[in-house]
Amino acid sequence: MSLASVFNIAGSGMSAQTTRLNTVASNIANAETVSSSMDQTYRARHPVFSTVMQGQADGDSGSLFADQGQAGQGVQVAGIVQDQGNLEARYEPNHPAADKNGYVYYPNVNVVQEMADMISASRSFQTNADMMNTAKTMMQKVLTLGQ
Repeated sequence: MSLASVFNIAGSGMSAQTTRLNTVASNIANAETVSSSMDQTYRARHPVFSTVMQGQADGDSGSLFADQGQAGQGVQVAGIVQDQGNLEARYEPNHPAADKNGYVYYPNVNVVQEMADMISASRSFQTNADMMNTAKTMMQKVLTLGQ
């Protein structure tokens, strides 16, 4: 693995964390939306990440994990799944979105958990950016060795 591949790995991490931040923002924005039907109620969404292995990227196996033939080369978003947790049904017969029984359905979004996820994603993004800056500094130092 070369020092240059650090940029690809950190870049894929930053891209994945951007997707995570976008899903968190979507969840928080829809935390108080209501519906008169369980089928139409917003459900929290969460990204699913997977490792991009070296064998998938370029077929080279010259790494620490050569006996396994694969080394991590970054991360990718495998998909975004909906949380299948229970929705909150509240009895509010005077609400305009109430169903015939007087229930209004609220999303299964936990705002506190979403805020914690947002902080975690933001810090992960910053860590990847710091990795890129450190690799850039190291490459610049290597170039000055011959002077």
